[in-house]
Amino acid sequence: MIAKCPPSSVLFFNLSRVYFRTQNYSRPLRARDAPSRPPSCRLHSCSDAESLVSFLISALSKCYSAFYCGALHARVLKSVSYSHGYVGDQLVSKYAEVGCEERAEKLFDEIPEKDLVSWNSFISGFSRRGCLAKCLYAFHRMRNETFMNPNEVTLVSVISSCADAKALAEGRSIHGLSERLGMLMEVKVVNSLINMYGKCGILGAACLLFEIMPVRSSVSWNSMIASYAENESPMEGISCFKLMRRNGIQPDDATLVALLQACESVGSTRLVESVHCVICRRGFYGWMSIVTALSDLYAKTGRLDASRQVFLEIRNPDSIAWTAMLAGYAAHGYGLEAVALFDLMVKKGMKPDRVTFTHLLSACSHSGLVEEGKQYFQTMFEFYGVEPTLDHYSCMVDLLGRSGFLKDAYELIKSMPMEPNSGVWGALLGACRIYRNAELGKEAAEQLINLDPSDSRNYIVLSNIYSAVGLWKDASEMRALMKENRLARLPGCSYIEHGNKIHQFVVGDRSHPLSHGIYTKLTELIEKIRKAGLAPKTEFVLHDVDEELKEDIINEHCEKLAISFGILVTNPGRTLIIRKNLRICGDCHSFAKIISLIENRTIIIRDPKRFHHFTDGICSCGDYW
Repeated sequence: MIAKCPPSSVLFFNLSRVYFRTQNYSRPLRARDAPSRPPSCRLHSCSDAESLVSFLISALSKCYSAFYCGALHARVLKSVSYSHGYVGDQLVSKYAEVGCEERAEKLFDEIPEKDLVSWNSFISGFSRRGCLAKCLYAFHRMRNETFMNPNEVTLVSVISSCADAKALAEGRSIHGLSERLGMLMEVKVVNSLINMYGKCGILGAACLLFEIMPVRSSVSWNSMIASYAENESPMEGISCFKLMRRNGIQPDDATLVALLQACESVGSTRLVESVHCVICRRGFYGWMSIVTALSDLYAKTGRLDASRQVFLEIRNPDSIAWTAMLAGYAAHGYGLEAVALFDLMVKKGMKPDRVTFTHLLSACSHSGLVEEGKQYFQTMFEFYGVEPTLDHYSCMVDLLGRSGFLKDAYELIKSMPMEPNSGVWGALLGACRIYRNAELGKEAAEQLINLDPSDSRNYIVLSNIYSAVGLWKDASEMRALMKENRLARLPGCSYIEHGNKIHQFVVGDRSHPLSHGIYTKLTELIEKIRKAGLAPKTEFVLHDVDEELKEDIINEHCEKLAISFGILVTNPGRTLIIRKNLRICGDCHSFAKIISLIENRTIIIRDPKRFHHFTDGICSCGDYW
């Protein structure tokens, strides 16, 4: 009988079963032993109606589908009124949250008596959905159609929507209204304003609000730490965390997530280990979101071994944890391990999503797994129902281009069902740089310049392609165009941690206190390389100067200075982890390989694209980057 019923009837049947189970009824209502009143009366009695409403509200809180929301709505119409237990308000909020804006508005208009709770439900539904325009529309309706003033719930919903959309002007207007209404004494309102200003990049306003708060909750501290982390002030965020502890506020899960975000920007492995200890001491090691973020952070700071260990200690990792570990393998160039992990993830019953496939295709790209990448790109929609996005096409163009299939990569771009973005054209331009294809590189660079004329990297890469093939005049014209557009080249920097401090180096840097010792060590290392019969690869100096000057330039690259410093100040055999803001050049790549063999060191260098693990004269990228 049930099999013949439409889906909504089956849902009602299941809802009824669950409802009776929650009331501890061993049998349906009609089969119960001699009730004191007729069953129909008991079902519609006040106590039973309140229980049903309680159940419906609980079901709505777990509802993420418009269809099931409609089914619950039908049950409300059949059994109770909208005003009973504010169930009508809950329905309005849920309809807005699942994307049924018209239904939400229509139902809201049908509610006869609207109080502030009704308006807050209407506004908060759009806020949680991320619909700023609808949220502001509902807020203005409340202000224009009623004489009610918003309370802290109203303001928090609107401010949160402004924060998510980074709508600074609208957020400032709500800030002004909050001040006029005397709501800046409400901690939750100020917390939401701090969060909004932090996400909009106005760190000064966030700090000022935080400083003048008479009472600060843990959310206040969390918002401030997150604001520092999001606005390239990670050390201030870490200092804020220390001050929070000194004020007797214990960290919660949100604190640790914000702190891990700050640690990522600093890039300090010791700092990550310290946060790891805090997580264990505070009993958060069983929290999936925190342990996943910790595993991801270890991978991003070069500690893939620690990342893998944290992942293996998760009892039942969810799909996000699997994807984070896969992303770690992809960034470190362990393509085969990433593919094996993906296969195991699927066998464990996890459903990969678009983010999973982005990292999987990236892993194939970084390891030259062309056939595997093609297979996953083809089957991601056929077997897993994941529609290819711009990120997936970018990975495929990168995979084909790095492997030398520039024509195939270009044809893939032309066959795309959507307009290619800067990520897609940038992948092609990077491949043209590797294979010195000036003709195709020019077209890719022109497309990139049209998309973003202010990005200096596109001019620089094309200029370097021209220089590599000896087209010095064209290279000079590109540099002149940069000057005409007042675009500056980002200087290359390398960072290495030692003695609880991050040490920074630029090309030809002599500002470090140990500069004399660093250059002495660098000269010693270069001499060892020459004795091994290897000469500097001056073709990577893309300037029209003589060979001797090219050698001087290339021997003072920031990666080499960081490596020399690391060998100078650390014990023999210790692993060196170096971060770099630009892609490593071919000569520095060869230098790191040889030094890892000569000095018996593991050297890990992270550039914006990936990690390179140099051990015994071999790089994990297989010279494929």
